[in-house]
Amino acid sequence: MQNHTKGIIYAAITAFFWGFLAIALKVAVNKVDPVTIVWFRFVVAFLILSAWTAYKNPSSFQIIVKPPILVILAALALSWNYLGYMLGIQYTTPSNAQLFIQSGPMLLATAGFVLFKESVSRQQIIGFLLAIAGFSFFYRDQLHAFFETRGTYNLGILLTISGALAWSVYAILQKKLVINYSVDSLNLILFLLPAIIYLPFVKLSPLPELHWSWWLLLVFLGANTFIAYTSLANALKYLEASKVSIIIILNPMITFITMGILTELNVSWIQHERFSLSTILGATLVFSGAILVIGIRKNRLSNKKS
Repeated sequence: MQNHTKGIIYAAITAFFWGFLAIALKVAVNKVDPVTIVWFRFVVAFLILSAWTAYKNPSSFQIIVKPPILVILAALALSWNYLGYMLGIQYTTPSNAQLFIQSGPMLLATAGFVLFKESVSRQQIIGFLLAIAGFSFFYRDQLHAFFETRGTYNLGILLTISGALAWSVYAILQKKLVINYSVDSLNLILFLLPAIIYLPFVKLSPLPELHWSWWLLLVFLGANTFIAYTSLANALKYLEASKVSIIIILNPMITFITMGILTELNVSWIQHERFSLSTILGATLVFSGAILVIGIRKNRLSNKKS
Protein backbone atom coordinates (compact mmCIF):
# COMPACT_ATOMS: atom_id res chain seq x y z
CA MET A 1 0.00 0.00 0.00
CA GLN A 2 1.36 3.43 -0.93
CA ASN A 3 2.13 5.88 1.86
CA HIS A 4 -0.43 8.33 0.44
CA THR A 5 -3.18 5.73 0.77
CA LYS A 6 -2.03 4.80 4.27
CA GLY A 7 -2.19 8.44 5.30
CA ILE A 8 -5.76 8.80 4.00
CA ILE A 9 -6.88 5.65 5.84
CA TYR A 10 -5.28 6.73 9.12
CA ALA A 11 -6.80 10.22 8.86
CA ALA A 12 -10.21 8.69 8.09
CA ILE A 13 -9.97 6.48 11.20
CA THR A 14 -9.23 9.58 13.28
CA ALA A 15 -12.22 11.42 11.80
CA PHE A 16 -14.48 8.42 12.45
CA PHE A 17 -13.61 8.14 16.14
CA TRP A 18 -13.70 11.90 16.70
CA GLY A 19 -17.16 11.95 15.18
CA PHE A 20 -18.52 10.10 18.23
CA LEU A 21 -16.23 11.75 20.76
CA ALA A 22 -18.18 14.98 21.34
CA ILE A 23 -21.41 13.08 22.02
CA ALA A 24 -19.72 10.67 24.44
CA LEU A 25 -18.06 13.56 26.29
CA LYS A 26 -21.35 15.45 26.58
CA VAL A 27 -22.95 12.40 28.17
CA ALA A 28 -20.00 11.65 30.46
CA VAL A 29 -19.89 15.16 31.94
CA ASN A 30 -23.34 14.51 33.45
CA LYS A 31 -21.71 12.18 35.99
CA VAL A 32 -17.99 13.02 36.04
CA ASP A 33 -16.30 16.42 36.23
CA PRO A 34 -14.39 17.61 33.12
CA VAL A 35 -10.86 17.42 34.57
CA THR A 36 -11.38 13.84 35.76
CA ILE A 37 -12.70 12.85 32.33
CA VAL A 38 -9.65 14.37 30.63
CA TRP A 39 -7.30 12.66 33.09
CA PHE A 40 -9.05 9.31 32.65
CA ARG A 41 -8.78 9.54 28.87
CA PHE A 42 -5.02 10.05 29.04
CA VAL A 43 -4.52 7.30 31.65
CA VAL A 44 -6.48 4.67 29.72
CA ALA A 45 -4.76 5.63 26.45
CA PHE A 46 -1.33 5.41 28.14
CA LEU A 47 -2.10 1.99 29.66
CA ILE A 48 -3.28 0.57 26.32
CA LEU A 49 -0.26 2.01 24.50
CA SER A 50 2.13 0.75 27.21
CA ALA A 51 0.81 -2.80 26.90
CA TRP A 52 1.08 -2.64 23.11
CA THR A 53 4.59 -1.13 23.21
CA ALA A 54 5.84 -3.64 25.79
CA TYR A 55 4.78 -6.42 23.44
CA LYS A 56 5.82 -4.86 20.14
CA ASN A 57 8.86 -2.66 20.83
CA PRO A 58 9.98 -2.27 24.47
CA SER A 59 12.87 -0.02 23.47
CA SER A 60 10.33 2.75 22.78
CA PHE A 61 10.07 3.34 26.53
CA GLN A 62 13.57 4.87 26.48
CA ILE A 63 12.07 8.19 25.33
CA ILE A 64 10.51 8.62 28.80
CA VAL A 65 13.98 8.92 30.38
CA LYS A 66 15.04 11.85 28.21
CA PRO A 67 12.14 13.17 26.11
CA PRO A 68 12.82 15.76 23.38
CA ILE A 69 11.79 19.29 24.30
CA LEU A 70 9.44 19.46 21.30
CA VAL A 71 7.43 16.46 22.47
CA ILE A 72 7.13 18.02 25.94
CA LEU A 73 5.77 21.20 24.37
CA ALA A 74 3.41 19.12 22.23
CA ALA A 75 2.16 17.28 25.32
CA LEU A 76 1.51 20.57 27.14
CA ALA A 77 -0.44 21.87 24.14
CA LEU A 78 -2.45 18.64 23.93
CA SER A 79 -3.20 18.89 27.66
CA TRP A 80 -4.98 22.19 27.22
CA ASN A 81 -6.65 21.09 23.99
CA TYR A 82 -8.40 18.27 25.85
CA LEU A 83 -9.60 20.48 28.70
CA GLY A 84 -10.58 23.42 26.49
CA TYR A 85 -12.63 21.12 24.27
CA MET A 86 -14.15 19.33 27.26
CA LEU A 87 -15.25 22.61 28.87
CA GLY A 88 -16.55 23.85 25.52
CA ILE A 89 -18.80 20.81 25.26
CA GLN A 90 -19.95 21.23 28.85
CA TYR A 91 -21.03 24.85 28.34
CA THR A 92 -22.47 24.48 24.82
CA THR A 93 -23.48 21.43 22.73
CA PRO A 94 -21.58 18.70 20.86
CA SER A 95 -22.30 20.31 17.49
CA ASN A 96 -21.29 23.81 18.61
CA ALA A 97 -18.02 22.54 20.03
CA GLN A 98 -17.44 20.56 16.84
CA LEU A 99 -17.79 23.73 14.79
CA PHE A 100 -15.21 25.84 16.56
CA ILE A 101 -12.72 23.03 17.25
CA GLN A 102 -12.31 22.72 13.47
CA SER A 103 -10.25 25.94 13.50
CA GLY A 104 -7.41 23.71 14.75
CA PRO A 105 -7.21 21.56 11.60
CA MET A 106 -7.60 24.66 9.44
CA LEU A 107 -4.58 26.22 11.17
CA LEU A 108 -2.69 22.96 10.58
CA ALA A 109 -3.57 23.17 6.89
CA THR A 110 -2.21 26.73 6.81
CA ALA A 111 0.95 25.55 8.54
CA GLY A 112 1.30 22.85 5.89
CA PHE A 113 1.56 25.52 3.20
CA VAL A 114 3.60 28.07 5.18
CA LEU A 115 5.89 26.03 7.45
CA PHE A 116 6.20 22.70 5.64
CA LYS A 117 6.21 24.24 2.14
CA GLU A 118 3.60 21.82 0.84
CA SER A 119 2.60 22.44 -2.74
CA VAL A 120 -0.85 23.83 -3.46
CA SER A 121 -2.73 23.74 -6.74
CA ARG A 122 -5.82 25.52 -8.05
CA GLN A 123 -7.90 22.40 -7.48
CA GLN A 124 -6.74 22.17 -3.87
CA ILE A 125 -7.54 25.85 -3.24
CA ILE A 126 -11.02 25.32 -4.68
CA GLY A 127 -11.43 22.31 -2.38
CA PHE A 128 -10.56 24.33 0.72
CA LEU A 129 -12.86 27.18 -0.32
CA LEU A 130 -15.69 24.70 -0.87
CA ALA A 131 -15.10 23.21 2.58
CA ILE A 132 -15.11 26.63 4.25
CA ALA A 133 -18.30 27.60 2.39
CA GLY A 134 -19.83 24.28 3.38
CA PHE A 135 -19.14 24.85 7.05
CA SER A 136 -20.78 28.29 6.86
CA PHE A 137 -23.99 26.54 5.70
CA PHE A 138 -23.50 23.50 7.90
CA TYR A 139 -23.26 25.56 11.08
CA ARG A 140 -25.43 28.55 10.18
CA ASP A 141 -27.66 28.14 13.23
CA GLN A 142 -24.71 27.64 15.58
CA LEU A 143 -22.95 30.75 14.23
CA HIS A 144 -26.14 32.75 14.64
CA ALA A 145 -26.44 31.58 18.25
CA PHE A 146 -22.83 32.59 18.92
CA PHE A 147 -23.42 36.20 17.90
CA GLU A 148 -26.85 36.45 19.52
CA THR A 149 -26.16 34.92 22.93
CA ARG A 150 -24.02 35.81 25.93
CA GLY A 151 -22.79 34.23 29.15
CA THR A 152 -21.65 30.63 29.54
CA TYR A 153 -22.47 29.74 25.93
CA ASN A 154 -19.91 32.15 24.52
CA LEU A 155 -17.49 31.24 27.29
CA GLY A 156 -17.72 27.65 26.08
CA ILE A 157 -17.05 28.77 22.51
CA LEU A 158 -13.98 30.77 23.54
CA LEU A 159 -12.65 27.83 25.56
CA THR A 160 -13.17 25.56 22.54
CA ILE A 161 -11.26 27.97 20.29
CA SER A 162 -8.39 28.09 22.78
CA GLY A 163 -8.35 24.28 22.70
CA ALA A 164 -8.26 24.37 18.90
CA LEU A 165 -5.27 26.73 18.92
CA ALA A 166 -3.49 24.41 21.37
CA TRP A 167 -4.28 21.43 19.14
CA SER A 168 -2.75 23.15 16.09
CA VAL A 169 0.47 23.69 18.09
CA TYR A 170 0.49 20.00 19.04
CA ALA A 171 -0.17 18.85 15.47
CA ILE A 172 2.55 21.08 13.96
CA LEU A 173 5.10 19.77 16.47
CA GLN A 174 3.92 16.20 15.93
CA LYS A 175 4.36 16.62 12.17
CA LYS A 176 8.00 17.54 12.77
CA LEU A 177 8.64 14.86 15.39
CA VAL A 178 7.34 11.85 13.42
CA ILE A 179 10.20 12.36 10.97
CA ASN A 180 12.77 11.19 13.55
CA TYR A 181 10.79 9.31 16.20
CA SER A 182 8.33 6.42 16.17
CA VAL A 183 4.65 7.16 16.69
CA ASP A 184 4.40 4.88 19.73
CA SER A 185 7.37 6.43 21.53
CA LEU A 186 6.03 9.96 20.99
CA ASN A 187 2.55 9.04 22.18
CA LEU A 188 3.94 7.56 25.38
CA ILE A 189 4.99 11.08 26.39
CA LEU A 190 1.90 12.71 24.88
CA PHE A 191 -0.37 10.52 27.03
CA LEU A 192 1.78 10.26 30.18
CA LEU A 193 2.69 13.91 30.79
CA PRO A 194 -0.91 15.27 30.68
CA ALA A 195 -2.02 12.43 33.00
CA ILE A 196 0.61 13.56 35.52
CA ILE A 197 -0.28 17.24 35.11
CA TYR A 198 -3.99 16.72 35.79
CA LEU A 199 -3.58 14.18 38.61
CA PRO A 200 -3.66 16.76 41.48
CA PHE A 201 -7.01 18.09 40.22
CA VAL A 202 -8.78 14.75 39.76
CA LYS A 203 -11.86 13.88 41.83
CA LEU A 204 -11.70 10.12 42.28
CA SER A 205 -14.30 9.79 45.05
CA PRO A 206 -17.38 9.63 42.75
CA LEU A 207 -15.85 6.98 40.46
CA PRO A 208 -16.41 3.87 42.67
CA GLU A 209 -20.12 4.74 42.87
CA LEU A 210 -20.61 4.78 39.10
CA HIS A 211 -22.74 2.13 37.40
CA TRP A 212 -20.80 -0.24 35.15
CA SER A 213 -22.29 1.44 32.07
CA TRP A 214 -20.61 4.74 33.01
CA TRP A 215 -17.31 2.93 33.48
CA LEU A 216 -17.76 1.45 30.02
CA LEU A 217 -18.27 4.98 28.64
CA LEU A 218 -15.07 6.23 30.33
CA VAL A 219 -13.08 3.28 28.98
CA PHE A 220 -14.47 4.02 25.51
CA LEU A 221 -13.26 7.62 25.81
CA GLY A 222 -9.77 6.40 26.71
CA ALA A 223 -9.71 3.83 23.90
CA ASN A 224 -10.99 6.52 21.53
CA THR A 225 -8.02 8.70 22.53
CA PHE A 226 -5.54 5.88 21.90
CA ILE A 227 -6.95 4.89 18.51
CA ALA A 228 -7.60 8.40 17.20
CA TYR A 229 -4.25 9.90 18.16
CA THR A 230 -2.22 6.88 17.09
CA SER A 231 -3.96 7.06 13.73
CA LEU A 232 -3.48 10.84 13.55
CA ALA A 233 0.25 10.56 14.19
CA ASN A 234 0.56 7.95 11.45
CA ALA A 235 -1.50 10.11 9.10
CA LEU A 236 0.89 13.03 9.69
CA LYS A 237 3.78 10.67 9.01
CA TYR A 238 2.51 9.49 5.64
CA LEU A 239 0.46 12.44 4.33
CA GLU A 240 0.75 16.20 3.90
CA ALA A 241 -0.59 18.23 6.82
CA SER A 242 -3.06 20.07 4.58
CA LYS A 243 -4.65 16.82 3.40
CA VAL A 244 -4.79 15.36 6.90
CA SER A 245 -6.61 18.51 7.99
CA ILE A 246 -9.29 18.39 5.31
CA ILE A 247 -10.02 14.73 6.07
CA ILE A 248 -10.33 15.07 9.82
CA ILE A 249 -12.65 18.08 9.58
CA LEU A 250 -15.20 15.65 8.11
CA ASN A 251 -15.78 14.25 11.61
CA PRO A 252 -18.65 16.69 12.42
CA MET A 253 -20.67 14.96 9.69
CA ILE A 254 -20.61 11.82 11.82
CA THR A 255 -21.57 13.83 14.89
CA PHE A 256 -24.54 15.44 13.14
CA ILE A 257 -25.78 12.17 11.63
CA THR A 258 -25.57 10.47 15.03
CA MET A 259 -27.29 13.40 16.75
CA GLY A 260 -30.01 13.29 14.08
CA ILE A 261 -30.60 9.60 14.79
CA LEU A 262 -30.70 10.21 18.55
CA THR A 263 -33.17 13.04 18.01
CA GLU A 264 -35.43 10.79 15.94
CA LEU A 265 -35.24 8.17 18.69
CA ASN A 266 -36.26 10.92 21.14
CA VAL A 267 -33.65 9.99 23.74
CA SER A 268 -33.74 11.95 26.98
CA TRP A 269 -30.07 11.82 27.96
CA ILE A 270 -28.71 14.38 25.48
CA GLN A 271 -29.92 17.68 23.99
CA HIS A 272 -31.66 17.20 20.63
CA GLU A 273 -30.51 18.75 17.35
CA ARG A 274 -32.16 18.74 13.93
CA PHE A 275 -31.09 18.82 10.32
CA SER A 276 -32.12 21.56 7.92
CA LEU A 277 -31.68 22.08 4.19
CA SER A 278 -28.66 24.32 4.84
CA THR A 279 -27.12 21.57 6.99
CA ILE A 280 -27.40 19.03 4.18
CA LEU A 281 -26.08 21.53 1.61
CA GLY A 282 -23.17 22.40 3.87
CA ALA A 283 -22.28 18.76 4.43
CA THR A 284 -22.29 18.15 0.68
CA LEU A 285 -19.98 21.10 0.04
CA VAL A 286 -17.55 20.08 2.79
CA PHE A 287 -17.39 16.52 1.50
CA SER A 288 -16.90 17.72 -2.10
CA GLY A 289 -14.11 20.04 -1.00
CA ALA A 290 -12.36 17.21 0.82
CA ILE A 291 -12.50 14.99 -2.28
CA LEU A 292 -10.88 17.73 -4.36
CA VAL A 293 -8.07 18.22 -1.84
CA ILE A 294 -7.12 14.58 -1.26
CA GLY A 295 -7.44 13.73 -4.96
CA ILE A 296 -4.51 15.93 -6.01
CA ARG A 297 -1.81 13.33 -5.76
CA LYS A 298 -3.72 10.79 -7.79
CA ASN A 299 -4.32 13.28 -10.58
CA ARG A 300 -0.66 14.26 -10.72
CA LEU A 301 0.49 10.66 -10.85
CA SER A 302 -1.88 9.86 -13.68
CA ASN A 303 -0.65 12.90 -15.60
CA LYS A 304 2.93 11.77 -15.22
CA LYS A 305 2.10 8.31 -16.51
CA SER A 306 0.38 9.70 -19.58
